[in-house]
Amino acid sequence: MFITTIKPNIPLILEEILQNLQEIGATPILVGGCVRDALLQIPCKDYDVEIFGINSLDSILKHLEKYGPVKLVGKSFGVLTLKVESYDFDFALARTEKKIGLSHQDFEVTTNANLSFKQAALRRDFTINSIGYDFVKESYLDPYNGIDDLKNKKIRHINDSTFIEDPLRVYRAIQFASRFEFNIDNKTKELCRQMVLNDDLSHLAKERVYEEFKKLFLKSLKPSIGFELLKELEVLNYFPELKALVNCEQEKEYHPEGDVWVHTLMTLDEMAKIIKKERIEDEYRILYLFYAILCHDLGKPYCTELINGKITAYKHESLGIEPTVSFLSKLTNESRFIQIVIPLVKNHLAPFQLFKDESSLKAVKRLSLKCNIEDLCLVCLADCKGRTIPNKDICDNAVSWLLEKARELNISSAALKSLIQGRDLILLGMKPSKEFKIILNFALDLQIDENLNKEEILQRIKEKYL
Repeated sequence: MFITTIKPNIPLILEEILQNLQEIGATPILVGGCVRDALLQIPCKDYDVEIFGINSLDSILKHLEKYGPVKLVGKSFGVLTLKVESYDFDFALARTEKKIGLSHQDFEVTTNANLSFKQAALRRDFTINSIGYDFVKESYLDPYNGIDDLKNKKIRHINDSTFIEDPLRVYRAIQFASRFEFNIDNKTKELCRQMVLNDDLSHLAKERVYEEFKKLFLKSLKPSIGFELLKELEVLNYFPELKALVNCEQEKEYHPEGDVWVHTLMTLDEMAKIIKKERIEDEYRILYLFYAILCHDLGKPYCTELINGKITAYKHESLGIEPTVSFLSKLTNESRFIQIVIPLVKNHLAPFQLFKDESSLKAVKRLSLKCNIEDLCLVCLADCKGRTIPNKDICDNAVSWLLEKARELNISSAALKSLIQGRDLILLGMKPSKEFKIILNFALDLQIDENLNKEEILQRIKEKYL
C-alpha cells in the first residue's frame, strides 16, 4: 500500500541542504530507492538526489562540506556522498550513460544540466526506480509509469537497449521481486534470460553479485522467491553447486516435500522466520546463517543412493564442505566468512543426533569446539522445519535440549575454554616445540573426558611428559 498525495518523509537536515542548493540555481530531485520506498511506506535511511540546472560539481561540494566530510565517487560519474547523523546522502549531477566496455565501470558518462528528468531517468533499470520527487514543486515525476507498476506489483525494465548494458540487472530484478514479492514482467524476464544465455553475467565482479544476494537475504521475508527465479531464469548455470540440488531425490519419510532444491528453499524461508522471531540484527551473522542453511545439503548430490529400498545420503554433511567452499568462493574472497559457514554445514545434523542419543555433556563440550552452538541450533531448526513432516515439535525439542545443556556449561555462544595454555607448559620448564600441540590436546581430553581441574591436569602432564 502507498499514498501518492503526500510527500516523502525527508529528514530535516536534507531539507536544509536541498534549500541551500536551490540558492545556487540547482533543481534537486529525489530519485531511486528513497522515492520508491516512500511510496511503499518503507522506512529509509539512504537518499539519492539528482541535481538539474547546474554542471559545476565544485559549487555543490562547497555547499555540502559545511554539513560534514564529503566523498567524491569517481569524478567522471559526478557523485558526492555525505553521511549526516544516521543518514547516507548521495548527490549526482543529471547525466546520461553509454556502455563502452565489459566492466561495470566502462561507461561513458555525460553530465548535462539541461536534461529533462525523463531523459536522465532513461539510464535507470526498472520503472519503479525511475520515479522522482521534485522537492521544489512537491510533486512526483513518473515518466515511465513506475507508480502503476508499484500498484500492480510488477518489476518492469524501462528500455531494452539500456537495460542490457549492465547484466547485474538480472540479479537486481530477482532481489527486488523477492524483497517486495512482486512479479517480473514477461518481457523483462525474456531479456534477463537472453543475457544469461549470452553468458553476459560471467563478466560481473563477484563483489557486485554478493551485494545483490545480500539485499535479497536481508530484506526478503521469503527468500525462496528469489532463488526460484534464479532457477527459472537459468542463473543456476553459474552456480552448479546449487543446480545439482534440483531433482536430487530424498526419502519421502523424512522429506515428503520433494527434492533437495525444494527442501532448501523451504529452509531459507524458515531461517527468515527464525531471524525475525529471534530479533537478530547483526547483518554479518544473518548472512552467514543464511549461507549456512543454503549450503547445508550441497553434499547430497555426491552421495544420494538407494539402499534396501530407501533413499539415503550418508556423510552428506562432510561431503558438503567442498561444494560449499566452491560456491562461496564465487561470491566472496573473505576466508573468515567461509570458515564460519563450513562448520555449520558440516555439523548441521549434530544437535538432532545428540538429542536423539541423549548424549553426555562431553559431546556438547566437544561440539562447542567445532562451531558456535547457538548458530548451529538455528541452522538445525531451519533444516528440521523446512519440510512437510507432520510433527515439527521435535525440532524445537532437540534444539532446546542442546541449548539448555550448552548454557549450563556457558558454552552456547563461545567455545569451551581450555584450562591449559602453551604458557602453562613453559612455566613447567618445557621448551616450545611441535609436541606442544599433542600435550595441549592431551590436556583438553582430560578436561572434557575426566572433568579434571587445572592443577590435576598439570599433574598428569608432569607424570606423562616430564
